[in-house]
Amino acid sequence: MRRQGEAISVLAEAPLLLLCSLILIVPGASGVWLNLPASGTKCVSEEIQPNVVVLADYGVIHEGQTDNLTTISVKVTSPYGNTLHEKDHVTTGQFAFTTSEAGNYLACFWIDSSNQGVETSISIDWKIGIAAKDWDSVAKKEKIEGVELELTKLEAAVQAIHENLLYLKSKEADMREVSERTNARIAWYSIFSLGVCISVSILQLWHLKRYFQKKKLI
Repeated sequence: MRRQGEAISVLAEAPLLLLCSLILIVPGASGVWLNLPASGTKCVSEEIQPNVVVLADYGVIHEGQTDNLTTISVKVTSPYGNTLHEKDHVTTGQFAFTTSEAGNYLACFWIDSSNQGVETSISIDWKIGIAAKDWDSVAKKEKIEGVELELTKLEAAVQAIHENLLYLKSKEADMREVSERTNARIAWYSIFSLGVCISVSILQLWHLKRYFQKKKLI
């Protein structure tokens, strides 16, 4: 009975261990601490594929200070320059969106003009994909818990890995196509350059031959 109980315990823990391994592979949550200069802008970026949920919380680190906090401005843009989130004169905030295009999504922060000359620090909690999903709500809605919930997370992680691999495969195909086009252009350019060199050499020989014939040297 004891061995049977240990076997059941190992089987119950296996999905958890596998889930942890998959979460390490799949891009998920990341915490960032930025020191904003008195003037200028600092940005963080993340390359994300389409149809991925992004959720982020940001805030000024007050370090025990509760009043007269430095206010900041924030702007989040898509790879094509579309503004997804923009706020001014804030100390904390949150943005959430679902990506519609692949590429680098940029979040930029700077200190408001009213606080110029003062440096500050901010924290950013950036969550992507399955890390941005509210699993507590999922568990309540679908009435699942324990191992079943962990298996649901595991399934979502596997799906995210599959989609990420397909995205990387498509990027690799695009890069290979660009490389092949570039190689073809270089080959044609080399052939053209060789043809020009041969043509110029023939013209030089013809010109020298006529010159020597006029001078009656040959």
